[in-house]
Amino acid sequence: MSIPMEKDEAHKMIDRMPPNATWDDLMREIYVREAIERGLADSKEGRTTDVKEVRTKYGLPE
Repeated sequence: MSIPMEKDEAHKMIDRMPPNATWDDLMREIYVREAIERGLADSKEGRTTDVKEVRTKYGLPE
């Protein structure tokens, strides 16, 4: 599932970065933004897993 990019938002993201930002910094910002947007979309569509279920699956304490 690909989320459409809004050019204005991309420009704002770049404008908020420090003058010494690298390409790696920009790629990290893009990755984080996309991950958050996908998570929000999944949540909105009900594609989530209960925390208790995940903890049980991986043997983590509650």
